[in-house]
Amino acid sequence: MIRLLLVDDHPIVRDGLRGAFVGETDLEIAGEAADGAEALVLAGALAPDVVLMDLRMPRMDGVSAIRELREIAPHTKVLVLTTFDSEADVLPAIEAGATGYLLKDAPTAELLRAVRAAAKGESVLSPTVAVKLLGQMRAPAPKNTLTKREMEVLELVADGATNRMAAAKLFISEASIKTHLLHIYAKLEVRDRAAAVGEAYRRGLLS
Repeated sequence: MIRLLLVDDHPIVRDGLRGAFVGETDLEIAGEAADGAEALVLAGALAPDVVLMDLRMPRMDGVSAIRELREIAPHTKVLVLTTFDSEADVLPAIEAGATGYLLKDAPTAELLRAVRAAAKGESVLSPTVAVKLLGQMRAPAPKNTLTKREMEVLELVADGATNRMAAAKLFISEASIKTHLLHIYAKLEVRDRAAAVGEAYRRGLLS
């Protein structure tokens, strides 16, 4: 039995998803969440096999929730199900650890196949998403480019935030903040917070 957690801020969407799984003897809806923060709580309590995750939600967005899920529930697979297929949406979700990425206009049969594949750890991408990822592979970003989340952490550090304050501001764990800082240090070729901030100003990343 594949246990599912549905995460979407629109009740009507969750109702539609429930209907899609009616009659599927190997699929079970374990729970529902209206945002990323609620999804983290339920994922810890219910231990679902697959999370169907929307991206743009209040309180905590899907990408942030995916990052956190990778830490607190590493065996849970995340299948993004959203209406957005821009590169700015796709790449962060995949980098955060999503197993698959589908659009909400996908046929029910495709959704069911994707869920079963995700439960096995297989990657599932809608055709338009696959094209965007291929384009990114052909023109990769420089290795020292900071991600959006890393820039958010760096900006908070530059403003004097502690790890705990930054974690609370971004709705992630202190462990995640430390990991982001290590990546920032490596990319900026520095060893500590002060040096990272100074180097970021020198490179024009902060103003």
